[in-house]
Amino acid sequence: MQSHARAVVIGGGCVGAAILYGLAKRGWSDVVLLERTQLTAGSTWHAAGLIPSYARSRNIARMIAKTIEIYEGLEAETGQPVGWHKCGQLRIANSRDRLDEYKSYMSVAEAQGTRAHLLTPAEARQLWPLLDNRDMLAALHHSDDGHIAPADVTQAMAKGARDRGAKVELNTEVKGFERLASGEWKVITSKGDIVCEHVISATGNYARQTGAMLGLDIPAIPIVHQYWITDAVPEVIERKRQGLPEMPILRDEGFEGYLREEGDGLMFGPYEKTAELKLFAENGVPAWFGADLLPEDFDAVSWNWERALDLVPALSRVGIKANVRGPFQMTADELPLVGAAWGLDNVWLAEGVPGGILWGGAIGYYLSERIVEGANSLDMSELDPRRFGDYANKEWTRATVREAWGTHAEQHYPGESLEAARGQKTAPCYDILNRKGAVWGVLNGWEVPNWYAPEGIEAKDQLSWRWTAKGRYVGEEVHAVRNAVGLVEMTCMTKFEVSGPGAADWLDGILANRLPKTGRVALGHHLTRTGGVQAEYVVARLADDAFYLISTPRAERWNFDDLSKLLPKDGSVQLRNATNERGCFTIVGPRARDLLQGLTEIDLSNAAFPWFGVRSGTVGLASDVRLLRVNYEGELGWELYHPIAYQRHLLEALLTAGEAHGLRLIGMQALESLRLEKSYRAMYRDMNPELTAWESGLDRFIALDKGDFIGRDALVRQQQAGVRQRLVPIAIETDDASVIAHEGVYREGALVGRVTSGSYCYTLGHDVAFALLLSALGVPGTELAVPILGEMRKAQVIAEVPYDPDSARCRL
Repeated sequence: MQSHARAVVIGGGCVGAAILYGLAKRGWSDVVLLERTQLTAGSTWHAAGLIPSYARSRNIARMIAKTIEIYEGLEAETGQPVGWHKCGQLRIANSRDRLDEYKSYMSVAEAQGTRAHLLTPAEARQLWPLLDNRDMLAALHHSDDGHIAPADVTQAMAKGARDRGAKVELNTEVKGFERLASGEWKVITSKGDIVCEHVISATGNYARQTGAMLGLDIPAIPIVHQYWITDAVPEVIERKRQGLPEMPILRDEGFEGYLREEGDGLMFGPYEKTAELKLFAENGVPAWFGADLLPEDFDAVSWNWERALDLVPALSRVGIKANVRGPFQMTADELPLVGAAWGLDNVWLAEGVPGGILWGGAIGYYLSERIVEGANSLDMSELDPRRFGDYANKEWTRATVREAWGTHAEQHYPGESLEAARGQKTAPCYDILNRKGAVWGVLNGWEVPNWYAPEGIEAKDQLSWRWTAKGRYVGEEVHAVRNAVGLVEMTCMTKFEVSGPGAADWLDGILANRLPKTGRVALGHHLTRTGGVQAEYVVARLADDAFYLISTPRAERWNFDDLSKLLPKDGSVQLRNATNERGCFTIVGPRARDLLQGLTEIDLSNAAFPWFGVRSGTVGLASDVRLLRVNYEGELGWELYHPIAYQRHLLEALLTAGEAHGLRLIGMQALESLRLEKSYRAMYRDMNPELTAWESGLDRFIALDKGDFIGRDALVRQQQAGVRQRLVPIAIETDDASVIAHEGVYREGALVGRVTSGSYCYTLGHDVAFALLLSALGVPGTELAVPILGEMRKAQVIAEVPYDPDSARCRL
């Protein structure tokens, strides 16, 4: 085995082979794959090989399309057959909610570039004549889906990589890693050491063990899934005799599983419920386990089988030929962990992949792009491993993974928070807000109030694709902020402290905006080198060399890792994560000053404490409270970042003082309405690494004349060439359901853009959404249409800030 390489890929399953192939295709021939036994020996060889396109996320849909594109070209490129069956996929809707889900999906499909059709029951039965489902309301059909031979496609990608100079070392077990003084990595193996610049971990069921060798707690655990293959089915044989096409892969919520043709028989893959689901290798893969299967567990899915016999009577007339039961990786959100490892330079993860065949091609393409090119052409935020924080420990992962896969086939809804591992991170005020009717969601592990149920209303979320009764209470929260005063519990926000003699110069070289003066606050964006938005920070300057940075909850690990990797080596800048040290309450609304002034000696007048100011002092009995006169709601208000030990007292003081001013508790769903009325962008939705700062409409926060910063050159080039597309607010007529995200935007019947986020706005009385449109169309008054639940609704481009455009109310 060679002693040096530019990159080492660990793991010889479909994902590892795809990464090696991707690197080689991008011109890196000095790359090596290390596999402890043989290619495909992990989960790959026993996978069902399904390639489903269904995804409501535009980014994920495009990744799956990339997988299909790559696989479809492999045979011609490598001469290696891959067993690709482009038979399509059919999903059955038996309930109104499932039909609403599919209608909502049809609103996004074209904008994703996905071919999909909503079929009548009669049309569905033509495609799947063996199905006898009398409850069917409709069916969703993807004609470009199919299934592929897992081992064949893996071998084809390995061959494609070898043909370009890449090496594959089999029977080579990785024993450990060592960071060298040169910054390179030494990979210690059973066949000797290999030194490389980049390490890419794609070890499947061994992810937690590989991560432990690198000092990482990987938030993934294998689950055990099984499928059965029947004897020959006469109806399938007859279809082949007649020359009819292969039936699409069938998914029916009636039996919560999938059926597809396999030879002359059928493959039946049921989804285990949470209570019946088994995990694997929780404490490490057993030494005896290799290319092995696990014993059949029919009892776990007996109800699925019995229901399938009712819906597909042909199954009851044939025997079972084989059972295949084995493990594969799973994460809490059923998405892979793909991207940079936190705390480690040039270590990349492709772990926790729930379906390596589905994801392999895309992971190989986009992870190699990130490594070789330094950035992605597609927003990979949803897969970044750092989206989970340190709360995602083994016990949390164990519980959430069981629930994620155990409810995989059940009906899910927008804004849903599942129940596993709840109450893990709570602010000290949790029990008080719970008594006040808080209906809880989760952000970065924290329990956060989504809305508040009034007395007599059950404090339980109301989930649907349509409006529910809770809209009344959310609307009352919005109106309280606009007309009186509200309190928003925001302890979940990410909070960093930056200090030291080099702090100002360092931050100035990262953020695109000018730094605020001491005692002031500014909004600053950390861009990618291609001009996309990596992070957004509220930057409060506490002293000449001391800064307080606030960002979205989801970004705690992510942003801290990015900033840490940019720190100067001379120790002139210190970066601290203060997220768990301070809570936050936002007091916001036209009566906010009246409420707060009675609790503090800090002068809150405009002259003494102007908009975008910051002061520290005592509020009630709480010392060292950092008051920032900024907010996400667009009214007079302050964010109170307080030592968390004072939180219960501070909340009680605010609630007591607020009684005279009409104070109301405000949840995250009201906050969404409030921020859209002010056209405040949301990170990872309206801003992301793929859209440039110009395209996201962040012009007023970009200071090209202040000196160099990350991404400046890319923005200058785009500005000179002209910004082709921009994000603009649009108003949408609605009456029963609201826009969510990713819907297409149409003009005179033609697709002209897409929605990045949106919701009903209670002050304005209609939906407001951000739409990415060609710049020429982003003119107020432009008539558009947006599909909601599959029905076209009238829309129109509106002024940049629909509510209080001059921010006069923030300056009250």
